[in-house]
Amino acid sequence: MRDRIYLILFNLFRWVVIHTPQKIKSPFIKTLARLIYLLDRKHRHIARVNLDLAFGDTMSDEEKEKIVKKIYENLLFNLADFVQNQGIDKKSLLEKVEFKNPEIVESAMSSGRPVVFITAHYGNWELLPLATAARFGPITGVGRPLDSKVMDEILSANREQFDIKMVQKKGAMRELMKALKQGRSVGLLVDQNTAENEGLLISFFGKEARHTPAAALLAMRMDAIIIPAFITTDDHRRYQIEYYPPLEMQKEGSKEERILHNVQAQADITEQAIRKKPDEWFWLHKRWKNRYEHLYDGRENDNR
Repeated sequence: MRDRIYLILFNLFRWVVIHTPQKIKSPFIKTLARLIYLLDRKHRHIARVNLDLAFGDTMSDEEKEKIVKKIYENLLFNLADFVQNQGIDKKSLLEKVEFKNPEIVESAMSSGRPVVFITAHYGNWELLPLATAARFGPITGVGRPLDSKVMDEILSANREQFDIKMVQKKGAMRELMKALKQGRSVGLLVDQNTAENEGLLISFFGKEARHTPAAALLAMRMDAIIIPAFITTDDHRRYQIEYYPPLEMQKEGSKEERILHNVQAQADITEQAIRKKPDEWFWLHKRWKNRYEHLYDGRENDNR
């Protein structure tokens, strides 16, 4: 029953996206986003906790609230673009994307070394791997299946266009190493909280947070090049993908020190991208839950 409801709602939204002109579609999406914002008290609270942790008193309450409202708009505009990308051809996809610093990727590809892209739940993150694969070749990524089987099938069909392959989180490292050996690139989202035993403690916006070491481990084991990539937009019609200089592993220090240094560098470049346009990051996730869970729960406890 729940899957049927999800499918009905998705198909209604899809109909609006496909069959209405932009002058109607855009206001509709913004109105729907505002409604969800008003109803979703839980995630509004999570976003405000995150923004308080990240910016403290350097950003006003009004600015923070404006960002929270913008998050919901971005998510729905991303969903609209997701609909439009179903079965899209390569030419049409690439026409709406501007690539900044593509020579960074071209140089890495021509080096003969494996390539690992890292990014965040930032901007239109579903479009980023599609465009990168369409231009630079096959990518393997890691994804968790959705709770809804029917929606997961729709998501998977979209994600696996242009020779993108998604693997399950469990046992992912072996599959990712195999992909790199086959000459495929790997793409990883590295901005979410991890369990105590899965992530390393780093500084993110000046606060302790857990960060996955997966990309650093792949770089160390496979001599891979880590390339940060982030996607932004000004109008949800044209997108800009920016590739950043590679994050190379240090040559000196213990294995643990080298991995931690690289993971911190990943967190730093992610923070740098978010600070440029903070309203495009997914602030609805409990990014600092591992260290500040009491704040999300509304408890006034001291930080560990």
